[in-house]
Amino acid sequence: MNNNPEMISVIIPAKDEEGAIGQVVEGVRQHLPEAEVIVVDDGSTDRTAELAREAGAKVVQHPHALGNGAAIKRGARSAEGDILVFLDGDGQHDPADIPRLLERMQAGYDMVVGARAGAKSHANSARLAANGAYNIVASIVTGHTIPDLTSGFRVARAQLFKKFLYLLPNGFSYPTTITMAFMRSGYSVDFVAIDARKREGKSHIRPIRDGLRFLVIIFKIATLYAPLKLFLPASLVFFCTGLAYYGYTFFTQARFTNMSLLLFSAAVIVFLIGLVSEQITALNYASADKK
Repeated sequence: MNNNPEMISVIIPAKDEEGAIGQVVEGVRQHLPEAEVIVVDDGSTDRTAELAREAGAKVVQHPHALGNGAAIKRGARSAEGDILVFLDGDGQHDPADIPRLLERMQAGYDMVVGARAGAKSHANSARLAANGAYNIVASIVTGHTIPDLTSGFRVARAQLFKKFLYLLPNGFSYPTTITMAFMRSGYSVDFVAIDARKREGKSHIRPIRDGLRFLVIIFKIATLYAPLKLFLPASLVFFCTGLAYYGYTFFTQARFTNMSLLLFSAAVIVFLIGLVSEQITALNYASADKK
């Protein structure tokens, strides 16, 4: 049981999760009896909303599916708590781990993420490999070790989390965006190892469609956090290629070619785009800080 005097709101996004949502809500109420429990029903066609209400949750419904991120944003706007807890409605996250995350937050962290530990905590080897790639890229970009960038199990201070709602996408990549946003703004983020269970029901992630979408996330990570870390290396590649090609044509043909000019121009353009992107990113976070 959590002894934190601050009010806690637990937000559970769910879509067609009638097989697990009741147990998830009951588990949350068992470990956090005083917490506000909000289930955001993202256009379910089964009894998800009904079972969530029966278990004691406040239910907010979307008339049709808007996406996991949209459900998270709707839940955050509806929550009255000082601390927000997010976990999935498919039974993968154990409510018994929530007090551990809250306890870690008392050490002064602004967000604490439940990081899935071991291969058994991931749906399959492909998801494990993909998440590993995201973690490596994010760790390089931020300069901090990030063991689980895409975990949907986390606790955060409501006032800070709500500042970044306008940045969050409506799809599945909201954990990536909010984690990078907190770090980019200088807020403290910690990770606590958890064991995720096998989900109940069918996953809503489609390997091909969402696999391609998650590849785009890798590039978004860099542009969201520090665009120059993406554009500067690309600019250097164009510049070095142009320099090497100019050296080749100078010694073999004694001339400066249009291809070398094109490569040098590309290097300058990419670098300038990076500078502009860096300024836009800084303005985005400055805007959030004023809220």
